[in-house]
Amino acid sequence: MSKVIEHPFWADTPVRAVRRGHLWIPGDRIVIDGLTYQRGPLFAEWEAPEVVTRPWPVVLVHGGGYQGTEWLDTPDGRPGWAQRLVEAGYAVVIVDRPGQGRSPFHIDTFGPMGPPFSYENGRKIYFPTDAAEAHMQWPFAADNEQAMDEFIAGYGPLPADLALSEDVEADRLARLLDRIGPAVLLTHSASGPVGWLVADRRPGQVKAIVAIEPMGPPFADIPNIGSLNWGLTAAPLGFDPPVSTPKEVRDSAPGALLLPALAGLPIVAVTAEASAFAAASAPTIERLRAAGAAAELLHLPDHGVHGNGHGLIYEKNSDEALQPVLRWLERHAGIDGGKEGS
Repeated sequence: MSKVIEHPFWADTPVRAVRRGHLWIPGDRIVIDGLTYQRGPLFAEWEAPEVVTRPWPVVLVHGGGYQGTEWLDTPDGRPGWAQRLVEAGYAVVIVDRPGQGRSPFHIDTFGPMGPPFSYENGRKIYFPTDAAEAHMQWPFAADNEQAMDEFIAGYGPLPADLALSEDVEADRLARLLDRIGPAVLLTHSASGPVGWLVADRRPGQVKAIVAIEPMGPPFADIPNIGSLNWGLTAAPLGFDPPVSTPKEVRDSAPGALLLPALAGLPIVAVTAEASAFAAASAPTIERLRAAGAAAELLHLPDHGVHGNGHGLIYEKNSDEALQPVLRWLERHAGIDGGKEGS
């Protein structure tokens, strides 16, 4: 006999009037043993308010090993940044990076998988022992095993070849912009370098980049992920003067190599008070600024937002953490576009 749920799970969720849909950016056709397959498609879902009041959509790009769901509901069931951006008048596009989430992965087409994501790695990232006293905003207790099970369930492996992965992701996101038009990129963690690559490949189509604790610092070797051999990225960027090897980038003086496609581009790296990943953002921003971008840091405690770690986008004060980002977007990505009337 079926159990009657007196208080169904949807009961406390407010009714919203929005437009939504999904789309695919196809991958490459490749032939293996006489059969044709597709490598690295990108899945995207979109949502928009009844009346869009902001000039550019926001493309939400998730962190490493996770999927676009990190922008939806928080682990404790509150609305995530995707809904809050829609409520603020933006159309949003949430992607699953190629090989992750709903974007299919097969080793015969995309190459080897990296290692699986362990509970121990998750606890190291999201329950940092060296900042335990300052980290007050994680949405569930460290000993809540059911909540941890549900959180880790969203993680999968990354492609083992970081340079290939970044190149494919940047291509698919660039072609997404070809389809939807100019947009703001909002990245998190390991997707940060892909933001620089997309802006490099589509000058003028990226109106601003908000990078939540982007992967770095320059030339970092990231355990279980790969190395940023080209400084800011694992895949090559369009430097001026041109270079042909990562060594030339490493040996260059600050400002000697420019990124013309990023010249004057508004970029902000958002960092949290209790995150070990925050320290990587300052040298990344310095290198972007030296290359010609209008890059800056936004440290949440400087805006009265305290107690956050690397998962600030879904912590208990995620709504509060979004407010300085919305103000930054108002200043840097809202002045030269029109409005949609219906």
